[in-house]
Amino acid sequence: MGDLAPYRRMRNFGHTPEPAGADAARGNGERRFVVQRHRASRLHYDLRFEIDGVLVSWAVPKGPTLDPKTKRMAVHVEDHPIEYLHFEGVIPSGQYGGGDVIVWDTGTWEPAKTEDPAQALEQGELHAEMHGEKLRGRLVLVRRDDKSGDKEQWLLMHKKDEHAVPGWDPEEHPRSVLTGRTNDEVKDDPDRIWRSGAPADEAEVSMLPEPVDDEAIAALEGLGKQGTWEVFGRQLKVTNLDKVLFPGDPPVTKRELLAYVARIAPFSLPYLEGRAINLNRFPDGAGKKGFWHKELPKHAPEWLPRWDNPEADPGETTTYLVVDEPAALLWAANFGALEWHPWTSRTSAMHEPTYALIDLDPGERTSWEELLDLARLHRTALDHLGVVGRPKVTGKRGIQVWIPIRPGYTFDETRAWTERLSKTVGKVLPDLVSWKWEKKARGGLARLDYTQNAINKTLVAPYSTRPAAGAPVSVPIGWAELDDPDLRPDRWTIRTVLDRIEDRGDPFRALLGVEQDLPEIS
Repeated sequence: MGDLAPYRRMRNFGHTPEPAGADAARGNGERRFVVQRHRASRLHYDLRFEIDGVLVSWAVPKGPTLDPKTKRMAVHVEDHPIEYLHFEGVIPSGQYGGGDVIVWDTGTWEPAKTEDPAQALEQGELHAEMHGEKLRGRLVLVRRDDKSGDKEQWLLMHKKDEHAVPGWDPEEHPRSVLTGRTNDEVKDDPDRIWRSGAPADEAEVSMLPEPVDDEAIAALEGLGKQGTWEVFGRQLKVTNLDKVLFPGDPPVTKRELLAYVARIAPFSLPYLEGRAINLNRFPDGAGKKGFWHKELPKHAPEWLPRWDNPEADPGETTTYLVVDEPAALLWAANFGALEWHPWTSRTSAMHEPTYALIDLDPGERTSWEELLDLARLHRTALDHLGVVGRPKVTGKRGIQVWIPIRPGYTFDETRAWTERLSKTVGKVLPDLVSWKWEKKARGGLARLDYTQNAINKTLVAPYSTRPAAGAPVSVPIGWAELDDPDLRPDRWTIRTVLDRIEDRGDPFRALLGVEQDLPEIS
């Protein structure tokens, strides 16, 4: 019988979407296998055979092949649960095996030369007839005498049979046999996993939160110009519901804004909760001048989450709104807040940022393609450094990059690190970038702004609206989308972004729970 105890000891199932697995049990019927293409600290392929109720597993750095002249190294690793057969998704950074995983191949297999594959493994040689979509014919695993640390070293070969293909390279067949996705596409959409044992049309499962129910939206539509709206378990007094807040064709009313905020709040909450919020208010709509509002007003309902800044000087903001529940964001929108800017630090550790932020701020002469070039250079730099980050279009003209970090950094440290990163990037395209502080002194060039890495300096929240015609939204994107010819910084509005989330998920989900060091930049 297989043993899942080592597998479970190595994982925190509160942070990884991997299955914990039921206790190992002897399976019935055909034996199954899976090969997963896994980009962790290094690319490798995980070959797993169903034997005695678990998946007996090997890590194969260069992947299995149909070439009979090629021998592959295979490292015997811990048994995995049967539920891992169809696991496809993103293991968070900081967790064991952190990285993106696709089901590169799967199917059934039959042991050859033995009726007891477990015993054959004990003896150090397993012959397997493969019936997969990519792997066909006879694979052979042979244990070697030497070890790498405490891991057994094996050799993986394909016999010379009717399914052998000289020169066959697994890297020329990079897509998942379940979803057709590449590792890059899974990495850019970490919100969906493939559920083992379900029919194909039901197997893909969204990891995103449940949106507000349709009854609550219908209740809002049924109100007159004002009234009491019961939503997310709160009684919310809403006013001026037919007021136009965003010009457009047709214009966007306050009622439509509140409906959007109710739908988006569950998706925005992970980026807002536990943080003080600075509100950019436009009580008369985006067509009139707005103003920053930080102090929670005395008339705010008692149920609203809040935080008192213990270091506030006389005349400074004392009490901030904290969006610890979706209804608090609705209250802010009803209060005229068309932008939401969360602090980079949490109220529990106000001097420790949880993100390093880069703001790619275009100048008057900066074209969209030039800004994309600067964003792509940041993509390359972060990839070279092995740092996880994600870009976000601002809903206006710019692009921002959010980089999650471990607890303990100061704002001075994140500011210094992002300054070094951006100045290194800026040297590649010096004609596009100015480091002048004042905008009028930049000569219309872009600024790679690292100065937002300071306490109570903020960037607009993911999925916040922006005060402009059509109600554009600041939207997280995947790195690959920088190469999409249809990408624009104001591409999505409150009328289109929810369809995007349903189709593409939330790319910033890959940042949640990531605690990483900021490496030295030479």
